[in-house]
Amino acid sequence: MIISRTPFRISFFGGGTDYPVWYENYGGGAVLSVTMNKYCYISCRHLPPFFDHKSKIVWSKIELVKKVEDIEHPAVKEVLRHMKMHKQGMEIHYNADLPARSGLGSSSAFTVGLLHALYALQGTMAGKRQLALEAIHVEQKRIKESVGSQDQVAAAFGGLNKITFGGPNRIMVQPITISFGRINELQSHCLLFFTGLSRNAAEIAAVQIKNTPNKKTELVKMHAMVDQAIDILSGGHDLREFGLLLHESWMLKRGLSDLITNAHIDRAYGAARRAGAVGGKLLGAGGGGFILIFTDPKKHSAVRNAMKGLLEIPFQFEHLGSQIIYHGLHES
Repeated sequence: MIISRTPFRISFFGGGTDYPVWYENYGGGAVLSVTMNKYCYISCRHLPPFFDHKSKIVWSKIELVKKVEDIEHPAVKEVLRHMKMHKQGMEIHYNADLPARSGLGSSSAFTVGLLHALYALQGTMAGKRQLALEAIHVEQKRIKESVGSQDQVAAAFGGLNKITFGGPNRIMVQPITISFGRINELQSHCLLFFTGLSRNAAEIAAVQIKNTPNKKTELVKMHAMVDQAIDILSGGHDLREFGLLLHESWMLKRGLSDLITNAHIDRAYGAARRAGAVGGKLLGAGGGGFILIFTDPKKHSAVRNAMKGLLEIPFQFEHLGSQIIYHGLHES
């Protein structure tokens, strides 16, 4: 039995520039993101040959199948094919701290975590870059989903990073080296709320990708904000500037597609701003999921009262990325 634990992420700046249609055609992209202590857990083992089914996949469904081609879960099917494990009987279970389709990179965390667990089951220590690149390959090339390239990298590496896309190395990860005190100050300004809405990120992203040639001005500005935000963090500036930049970024992002926001989300964000929040954004592709609110800790009570119709999710930043937390091959 192998169990992997892979974190979800918060993307601060640069979302939209991590789609291949952008960074392969318009000079590269970049994001600033951080992972948090909310995880997806994947356990896997070789299934003993005593059942009518050959493999068992447990997620929101329970799949009992005789061959890989019958698996409904696209990531499970394609990861097994990618790793040439399609002829082996497998038992795979998925659990998570937060719901799927919520803007936290849960689908990519699943893919990274599954790759990590299956490599460990084979007795192979997969590196973080390998996990990220193979997860991107599986999602973009094998499943052919309309997804970007940031979530897989964040899930694999963990921590607060600038991730750049394009160029000869395709993807580079630059940890943001600021003091623990500064990181704690940043974290203390972040509140996370669940809108209660779930959505299919790939469908929303497909519209955004189609609109890319018409949104060059907005995406260039969003790309530039990554370095502006890093300068604020590393230069000792008042974090209010970070929040104002988040607000500016959200105003740009919501214009990339009519599907990114809706009246429910706008009301919640407006209420938070009226209560003293400096800025914030809807996380992920849009349409629902989690909303990040950036506010001085002294305003937390007022903001929470304004957002009382939404569920708050306490969290802490994490820096480990995907990990194998249980390795019991002798029990398989």
